[in-house]
Amino acid sequence: MKSGQNSLTNTDSDAIVLIRRKKIGGGTMNKAKVMRKAEAGEGLTVAEIKVYQKAVKPEKHVYGKYGTLAKQYLEDKGIDWTIANLPEYLHGVDKAADELYEMMHEKFSKEERFKKSADFMENLKRETEMQRLIEEEILNEIVYVK
Repeated sequence: MKSGQNSLTNTDSDAIVLIRRKKIGGGTMNKAKVMRKAEAGEGLTVAEIKVYQKAVKPEKHVYGKYGTLAKQYLEDKGIDWTIANLPEYLHGVDKAADELYEMMHEKFSKEERFKKSADFMENLKRETEMQRLIEEEILNEIVYVK
């Protein structure tokens, strides 16, 4: 072996890997062990929280107009954390709002005051009024209820 070259044995190499693991993760933390602790509700150390956050990526939920309004309302009231499955609840709000919108639009379309006429501006006023009434009902009955 030439002078100036480093020679590492298997034992030295294993020791370096172990040292790196300890420096990086605060020990050789098992991801499964951290997950079990988190699911059991046990306290986690800062290093374990970092391991958990890397293992469990947060889900981004996208809600429709009424689900988003309901979420904002619940956050403002401070009760969003009390709902066990908030994403499911908010998607349900969107679905219920869509169903109510369709039902009310169909009902209002049959009424005489919302029938189409030959005047474009009159039709626009009627459609706008119908949408306003439907939205008001959705907000009062579905979104702002908790």
